[in-house]
Amino acid sequence: MNQTATPQVDLAGRPLHRYYPWELLLLLCLAFFFHQGDRAIFGVVISEIRADLKLTDSQLGLVGSVLFLTMALMMPLAGIVGDRLKKNRIITISLIFWSSATLFTGCVQGLFGLLLLRSVATAGGEAFYSPAAYPLMARFHQRTRALALSLHQAALYVGVMTSGFLGGWIAENWGWRSAFYAFGGCGILLGLVFVFRLKDAPEQPAAAGQAPNAAGLLESMGIIFRVPTAALITAGLTAIVFVNNGFVVWAPEFLREKQNLSLALAGGYSMFWHHLPALVGISIGGPLSDRWARKRPSSRLELQIVAMALGVPSIVLMGLAPNLLIACVGLAAFGFFRGLYESNTHAAMFQVVEPRYRASAVAIAVMVAFLVGSTSPWILGKCRELFAPGHGLSYGFAMMSSAYLVGAVAIAVARFLFFHRDRIAEAAA
Repeated sequence: MNQTATPQVDLAGRPLHRYYPWELLLLLCLAFFFHQGDRAIFGVVISEIRADLKLTDSQLGLVGSVLFLTMALMMPLAGIVGDRLKKNRIITISLIFWSSATLFTGCVQGLFGLLLLRSVATAGGEAFYSPAAYPLMARFHQRTRALALSLHQAALYVGVMTSGFLGGWIAENWGWRSAFYAFGGCGILLGLVFVFRLKDAPEQPAAAGQAPNAAGLLESMGIIFRVPTAALITAGLTAIVFVNNGFVVWAPEFLREKQNLSLALAGGYSMFWHHLPALVGISIGGPLSDRWARKRPSSRLELQIVAMALGVPSIVLMGLAPNLLIACVGLAAFGFFRGLYESNTHAAMFQVVEPRYRASAVAIAVMVAFLVGSTSPWILGKCRELFAPGHGLSYGFAMMSSAYLVGAVAIAVARFLFFHRDRIAEAAA
């Protein structure tokens, strides 16, 4: 594997060892592991929380929806901060903050405490991670950008798979509160490591004719809407997030209810059989698109179109499956095509967004995606209440496949109408 063309000094001009880009990637993968694992354990132990705190399905769905809504509303501020302050410090503070909120979630006694700690505090901390982390990785990784971003995304899948089995096992043996104590405490310890090892890097050289100064506030916030390809990529991301948010909250309960599984098996199966194939998909999609994009830049978008279109029947199969085997086949297919798509989520965006705008672009895209996606946990909770027992979540997931169809159309429009006009030539570091 060729070493990426990367800056080899930190912001203070101190030299970094030649493999530091990969050390940084490893550190960020560990952070993203807890970023997603902390979020996923709520869905794994949702039945235990319902029984202990005496909450309804709509109230539990509301907790998930408020989490994603809070994250969306915090994104503009996160983008502004990410474009202007040291990214390593932002990431470190964010990790310690959300891990502390996760730890104290184990102490809540009712709906208000869940909303405050699981939704507002956790989301507020997590919101600042992505707008700083993705541009930082992009600085250190250029020739292997999609590979690096794919490996980072793989940490999401590993985190969710691990939380599925481990969170359920901890809850069954020591109670649901202990799962939050364990994940939150480990995240705080990792944050202390970040204080000493996570470094920032100088800005990339400006492309020819590009002003090197920082962008203005309104200029940064509006970048997504001024570039048609970026806006349509955001629409595709919104479709992905809409389905994923509902999935991570309700998939364990979907399998537990439909297949009469234990807490640990329902959490483990729902996360493992979805995210392991997603890990395979992203591992294939990242290196392939890096190779193809050198000769055919539009290949990133073309891969996303195919992946999202094939995801539609996979989600329907998962939702309407008559037994556990077919449900797991649907979960696996859905996961694989999701992984193919997500291998280029940010790499495709960075093809049409200049480096000085990237933190804001990530923030605004995620804000839009999570504003829409915040509704899906509540919608699935209402479906579970409205339809006959055992069918509400099945019908709800099947209907959500339509979001993938809309997303595929949006990316296709971007590819064939706007991409070649919007693509930027990035200067080598």
